[in-house]
Amino acid sequence: RKPGKRRKKAEGPEMEEPLCCCEYIDRRGEKNHLVACCCDCEDLDEGCERWLTCRSLPPGTLERIADTILDRLRIPWLKGAIKINISLLPPLILLPVFLHVAALHFLLALVILTSLPVVVLWYYYLTHRRKGRTLFFLSLGLFSLGYMYFVFLQEVVPRGHVGRTQVIILTCGLILMLVALSQAKRDPGYLTSQMSSDKSPCQGSNNLPNRKVLGISNGLHGPAASGITSSHAKNTDAKGYSRTLAEGLDRAKEDWCTKCQLIRPPRAGHCRLCGMCVRRLDHHCVWINSCVGERNHQAFILALSLFLLTSVYGITLTLDTICRGQNTFIALFYCPGTYADYSSALSFTCVWYCAIVTAGMSYILLIQLLNISYNVTEREARLALREDTGRRLLGGIVVDTGKYNRGFLYNWGQFLTLGSPTPQRSAEDIV
Repeated sequence: RKPGKRRKKAEGPEMEEPLCCCEYIDRRGEKNHLVACCCDCEDLDEGCERWLTCRSLPPGTLERIADTILDRLRIPWLKGAIKINISLLPPLILLPVFLHVAALHFLLALVILTSLPVVVLWYYYLTHRRKGRTLFFLSLGLFSLGYMYFVFLQEVVPRGHVGRTQVIILTCGLILMLVALSQAKRDPGYLTSQMSSDKSPCQGSNNLPNRKVLGISNGLHGPAASGITSSHAKNTDAKGYSRTLAEGLDRAKEDWCTKCQLIRPPRAGHCRLCGMCVRRLDHHCVWINSCVGERNHQAFILALSLFLLTSVYGITLTLDTICRGQNTFIALFYCPGTYADYSSALSFTCVWYCAIVTAGMSYILLIQLLNISYNVTEREARLALREDTGRRLLGGIVVDTGKYNRGFLYNWGQFLTLGSPTPQRSAEDIV
């Protein structure tokens, strides 16, 4: 229905009034209430009317209806109703349903467990092409961990073949992995613009930095920079100085980010999903919904390693329980009598789901470890392949740019000290 009187915008004194648990500020800046979720639906009314009369919808109507529904999908909270991210819901609903259906018969398990990775990859490429961020993969990962742990406690532990110590070890591994994941979710090393404080990172500009900014970006500040510049001008002829300045401007042009309005340091890159530049950018990981950069790369590797160890340990305990007397690896492929009862079938289905996820994460960890050993990031590898400046090694799974590779031990030593403060050099050392 259409309201007879339009609500006032939340401006002036109304903004200072605290919201109750069921009130919120909608996308038009107006104060709204959860009870009025079905009010003011002109677009939906028009769409239904046109659908009943077999007329086409005006351009943009479906988008406006979807935006309105997503904006009103909220739950009551202490300081006002909060919006529910729709990408969180599919894993919470579909994963248990699919796993329980797959436990009914091994043919259903084969179809569902084969289709799940395909659907996840399709959704990944869909969101990647649209350059949008989503909580779907983070929600899927966290809920998968919680649900697998729940099935383990409900279906496997009561059989009496898993001891208390083994449960404690598995629980500690899960907790440590979540702690490492929370550290990997922190600031990856975002760069903030020093050009001006009134420009946001999303405001683009093609203007190159001036000489003063170029000098600052190279680590020369204040009087030291002016003194060094004066000395250089006195002891170098004009032609050499012009050539040096031209080379510096060329480097600045290559490292200049038009989106963030700053000169990126070496190995930094701009993430088009986060909309910011990141120090030593490796890649944007959808599983943590954040970039992997200089400050969280170590935590990312640790979280992956702890996940694999915990997952393999849980799979081993489950197979030893439901497939008594069989080798763990053989039981993964052949375990007679598994589908004789529903509890064993559900546990075995969850084991295979964990095995598929573990295989995918193992591949990601392998690529990461090889890249660290050759001191190359995923971003640098993609750029090297695009510009044909790198060489493929180990069957093409790693790309060596040769730019930062200083040997296995040096590369790992540099990785293990990422994020630590580097010693500052004085102006005399630079000269």
